[in-house]
Amino acid sequence: MVLDAAGPPQHRTFRELGAFLRAGDVLVLNETRVIAARISGTREPTGGRVEFLLLHPAGSERYREDALRWIALARPARRLPPGERVRFADANGALGFATVVDAGEGGVRTIALEIDAPFAEFLARAGRLPLPPYVKSDSDAAQRGYQTVFARVPGSVAAPTASLHFTPELLSHLERRGVELVRLTLDVGIGTFRPMQGDRVDEHAMHGEAYEISPEAVRRISGAKRQGRRIVAAGTTVVRALEGNVRDNGALTAGAYATKIFITPGFRFAVVDALITNFHLPRSTLLVLVSAFAGRERMLAAYAEAVRLRYRFFSFGDAMLLTR
Repeated sequence: MVLDAAGPPQHRTFRELGAFLRAGDVLVLNETRVIAARISGTREPTGGRVEFLLLHPAGSERYREDALRWIALARPARRLPPGERVRFADANGALGFATVVDAGEGGVRTIALEIDAPFAEFLARAGRLPLPPYVKSDSDAAQRGYQTVFARVPGSVAAPTASLHFTPELLSHLERRGVELVRLTLDVGIGTFRPMQGDRVDEHAMHGEAYEISPEAVRRISGAKRQGRRIVAAGTTVVRALEGNVRDNGALTAGAYATKIFITPGFRFAVVDALITNFHLPRSTLLVLVSAFAGRERMLAAYAEAVRLRYRFFSFGDAMLLTR
């Protein structure tokens, strides 16, 4: 769906995106890579099956391969109090242990890993990509499909799903049409997708997400803004990185940071002019973000149209192109 301020919604396929982007537009991509953060093991000494979803290293929102103490979601959490020890193994033998060192709310645990192999090798053997719960298959094909074609920098526990639509052929086509591609990284965390709690938007607290913007990306995006060219965000994660950076620093600034920005109606966008995004769930912070970007009534009408025409929702669903 294409929702331009100039007229009613248009219904096109994603491969036609080039017809709606202009020469000189800057398309900003999030090149984060989803890690195999879902690790299963057995409790010592009972052998009961448990699972951790690694969120980020303890004391840092940025992914680090040398980190051995992690913040994780535990399942079943009631069976994993502090002091509990979990063993990991695969068909080739033992992989290591985790000890629960602290318990937080909502199933959150701090765990200390004891592994002999490098962390990336441990994840490759013990972990799986944390596919959304509505994806019924955990096959190797489904696992491979949950990465963008430009995924490069490990650190996310969920894919920047609007970018799953891109193919190498489409990206090459856009570049030939004069669209400039710029890359940044934001590690997508579980907080982005958790439903809002409470009855009021302003009661919701966002989790932090780490991101990094290179000096080259800042130069190209800032230069395009000065020249009046459009900045097109491939996904809400790009919006959060760019707008959170400007809000916190006063101007687009290179470096590694973390953002807890919650974009709600009334927010003044400083960078992004157009947005590619999927259709989001009710009571999600992402739906609030796109309503802030494109207007609440406009989005309600677009979603009603999408339901009527049987658009697909969720991570592997259809996309829309929005302009402010």
